[in-house]
Amino acid sequence: MALLDFLKRKKEIEKARVKPPVRLGGEKKAPNSEKNTEKVSDVKKVEKRKSVHPVKSSEAGVLPKAKQFNKVKDFSFEIVKEPHISEKASILSEINQYVFKVSPRSNKQEVKKSVEGIYGVNVLSVNMIKIPPKKRRLGKTEGFRKRYQKAIITIKKGQKIEIL
Repeated sequence: MALLDFLKRKKEIEKARVKPPVRLGGEKKAPNSEKNTEKVSDVKKVEKRKSVHPVKSSEAGVLPKAKQFNKVKDFSFEIVKEPHISEKASILSEINQYVFKVSPRSNKQEVKKSVEGIYGVNVLSVNMIKIPPKKRRLGKTEGFRKRYQKAIITIKKGQKIEIL
């Protein structure tokens, strides 16, 4: 089973790292010393296998782009529906403010968590705007356009959200 191979390797390494007891009196080689040398060579093979695999970025000390910012837990992808693209929104994006359509039942804290989690940026403030349903007519039939809620997100200077 490939899932449990790492346990086997761990046991092999532990067994191989057990050093033979130090013999006093100048004895050259004991009959069991050949086995000990085989174990050392096994360790080298296991270490070679490990070196072939790429080193995880967290082990190397360099974090990937997504992990450079605060890692947010417990956020929902359903809160932020889509970016609201308009002329005003494009002007606001120049001053680090982005506009999103969000769920009408969400609050500022939920929107902040989900934007930080999805886009990996630091949110400074969230402003919410409720757009009411508007009356629309098509011939004789009258109806309403759906209501929705917008959130204007201000992010930290120097960070960007790539929407388009």
